[in-house]
Amino acid sequence: GTFYEPGLGACGVINAQYDLVVAISYILYDSYPGYTGNNPNDNPVCGKMITAYYMGNQVTVMVVDRCISCQIDDLQFSPAAFDTLANFDLGRIPISWVWDS
Repeated sequence: GTFYEPGLGACGVINAQYDLVVAISYILYDSYPGYTGNNPNDNPVCGKMITAYYMGNQVTVMVVDRCISCQIDDLQFSPAAFDTLANFDLGRIPISWVWDS
């Protein structure tokens, strides 16, 4: 996982760096069950919650965006979410994560 500067995401919502939000890979975003591929704002993945883990830390984040450069299981966190997991100096960290039910 890494971090990015959120703004107007693929889900059609404007988010800021202090929001606990995440972008998932375009692969997961585009193949999410129920997504027709027409309007990304209407993707059922929007608003789903994910809990990510790194070195004993965890953060729960809301899916708000699509990451075009991400590998399938990569996540891009808002700065606030990344800061909960690790120091910004690390840049990219090996995380594990799960969909919250």
